[in-house]
Amino acid sequence: MNFLETLRNIWAIEDLRKRVLFTFGLLAIYRLGSHIPTPGVDPVALQEFFKAMSGGVFGFLDLFSGGALRRLSVFALGIMPYISASIILQLLTVVWPYLEKLSKEGEMGRRKINQYTRYGTIALSIVQSLGVAFWLKSQTAPGGAPLVPTNVQDAVWGLGFPIMTVLTLTTGTAFIMWLGEQISERGIGNGISLIIFAGIVVNLPHAVMATIDDIRTGAHNLFAVLLLVVFMVAVVGFVVFMERAQRRIPVNYAKRVIGRKIMGGSSTYLPLRVNTAGVIPVIFASSILVIPTTLATMIKAPWAVAIGNQLKVGEPLYYLLQVIGIIFFGYFYTSIIFNPVDTADNMRKYGGYIPGIRPGKKTSDYIDRVLTRITFVGSIYLAAVCILPEFLIAGVHVNQLPFGIGDALDRALPVWFTTGMGYNFYFGGTSLLIVVGVAMDTIQQIESQLVMRHYDGFMKRGRIRGRRG
Repeated sequence: MNFLETLRNIWAIEDLRKRVLFTFGLLAIYRLGSHIPTPGVDPVALQEFFKAMSGGVFGFLDLFSGGALRRLSVFALGIMPYISASIILQLLTVVWPYLEKLSKEGEMGRRKINQYTRYGTIALSIVQSLGVAFWLKSQTAPGGAPLVPTNVQDAVWGLGFPIMTVLTLTTGTAFIMWLGEQISERGIGNGISLIIFAGIVVNLPHAVMATIDDIRTGAHNLFAVLLLVVFMVAVVGFVVFMERAQRRIPVNYAKRVIGRKIMGGSSTYLPLRVNTAGVIPVIFASSILVIPTTLATMIKAPWAVAIGNQLKVGEPLYYLLQVIGIIFFGYFYTSIIFNPVDTADNMRKYGGYIPGIRPGKKTSDYIDRVLTRITFVGSIYLAAVCILPEFLIAGVHVNQLPFGIGDALDRALPVWFTTGMGYNFYFGGTSLLIVVGVAMDTIQQIESQLVMRHYDGFMKRGRIRGRRG
């Protein structure tokens, strides 16, 4: 009843109702644009080609474009150029003093960095769309039909199709970026995250209907599917718990006399999220691992095929490298977005200190030590959530292990461990983390709007803490 009452409260508040409807309206426009095809491409040959090239980089990028890449629509590049530009700017902020100075100038500095991010997005979109254009011209479908008809390739001395593709895909990415910013300013939630969220969940009804058809035809057992649903709910609950998990470091502020006022004398805490890096380590590690498999499909040399086969889902080397990559990028990205030295300096500037720890270097070392420990836990959690669905689909092909170890383990372990359960999990590790995280952030913002207007949130006892605490 509390949930239904909250929905009524959302609809009763005019400003909140407008924000929610505005958000849904722009997301609908985004989904409509995902079905507008890029001019000059043969849709039949394209569908045949992507059906044969499912997985790899194409499947990974198609996840974030909401199927637009598979259809090669005007939104085929999706929001990935913007995400890449944002990450590049964050990296440059650490090594370039000018950007580091801008990042500390408050709202004006943030607007300037956002402007540079937009410029970087356009530049990356031009480069990527140009690469897509020339790549499409050189590809043929398995049946032999070219993806770009010959008459289109020869138009305007061979430059017509590349120019049209660059203009179309770059404009599409710029429009998506604009939609995301409009949602963030005039809607509810983070616009860029909600666009990715919409692209992932849009095929959920289709996946549910496919599962129901499998049950009807006897391809899957009803009891096994119910157990699978219970397991997935438990995994979602675990993700929610870990995304909210924090390590709170107590901080005291000494009393200070400023004019006639006594400031400070309070106690608070410094919240350190267990998963500070978010889903970025999973995206980095997964995107790097799918590159060799895709290149092996294109090169088709024996050595390339052998490497690609070892890095497919289910191979021990694939799981090992994925765990190592997630842990590495977890520490790497955390070190970029959180600086213990700056945190310790700000605490000392305002008279704050951690009980039992001297201000200054001792404080920064203590924060760094705590952050290092919880980042390891967060990285293991990311690796587990990312690998678990893949393990249940494909298992672990232990027979690939050398020195006879693989054959011994293959005989000793149960069949489902080495071959998987055969169920196609729609929400893989990366998509699950994105969907749950974005849903939590959006609910938190809606609840904040309700509480600000003296309404109850989604929960009467306590508030929902999103990923930002």
